[in-house]
Amino acid sequence: MTSASTFTAIADLTERITVQPEATVSRTVLRAAGVRVVMFAFDAGQELTEHTAEMPVLLQVLKGRLAITADGRTEDLLPGGLMHLDTRVPHAVLAHEPSLLVLTMLDDRTN
Repeated sequence: MTSASTFTAIADLTERITVQPEATVSRTVLRAAGVRVVMFAFDAGQELTEHTAEMPVLLQVLKGRLAITADGRTEDLLPGGLMHLDTRVPHAVLAHEPSLLVLTMLDDRTN
């Protein structure tokens, strides 16, 4: 990771976390004013049960295939797929195969 007073650059997010057998792993990779970025690695069949976030979030798949259920509807996201969720929208994540997910939390209180 390269960091300067005005920017932070991460060359490859996929190098920051690895899928572990029969587990879901998370790691915060960036904290800055108004944003926090957390990587998730899911083995096939792993899930995050329904929950809400206290801020708007972006979910982006880097590897694998994830079913994201939000507000009663399920979308399959593949690498390059992106989903925005407003504050407190109930959502869950299920990995159909080993997968990497980037969660970006958008909030001025996260620095």
